[in-house]
Amino acid sequence: MSTTVALVGAAGGVGTTRLTLEFGRLLAGNGTDTAILDASYGTQGLSDRISGRIDPDITTLCLQEIPLGEGLIDLSLQGAGRLAVCPAYAPFERLARAKAADAAERFGELIDEAGRHFECVLVDTPPVATNPAVAAVTTADTVAIVCDGSRAESAIPRTADRLADLGTSSSATFVTRTADHSDADVALPPFDSESIATELNTPAYEAVANAVERITDVSIERPESGGLLDGISFK
Repeated sequence: MSTTVALVGAAGGVGTTRLTLEFGRLLAGNGTDTAILDASYGTQGLSDRISGRIDPDITTLCLQEIPLGEGLIDLSLQGAGRLAVCPAYAPFERLARAKAADAAERFGELIDEAGRHFECVLVDTPPVATNPAVAAVTTADTVAIVCDGSRAESAIPRTADRLADLGTSSSATFVTRTADHSDADVALPPFDSESIATELNTPAYEAVANAVERITDVSIERPESGGLLDGISFK
């Protein structure tokens, strides 16, 4: 049985895309086939992390009803599970059309399609103010709020209210760039590097592992040493 999770940024720039990639990396590194779908059409931050050609992107899949498999890009990961992503990478005109209600409905169908082929599906979701974001939080099995510590006091309750308006709620709250926060189910300290390469046996690794276990049924290994998750190639 698959798990689908919408990771929702409570505000822009809180680190949702980075955290989604770290979650995917850790899940795949522990043998769980994982897909990441991009609902953050406006920033297209996921595409910045991917090397090579992106064609078709997620917006094209939504507008032309192309099967998900044609837009998935496999990220290099040896000796573990599959990690595949489908980013948004489109001109403004196509982005605008992909935000329409019918295209967003198709986005929800793509989440379900991913769930039939992957053990875990993560959706990089912007603040709930667009149709694709609404599709993500109403389709996914689990919703988690992501916010940084400096904006948590106002942004987390606002996001929770929007989710309630849509008839759903969050299962977890992750507060980034801090080692501790009263609103966090898991607080995630700043990462040491901009590359997607959380090192083992660091506070960041342990926090990411705790967060993944909070929203999935996967138990993350915590080896004493070694390079269990080495070998993943990102831009």
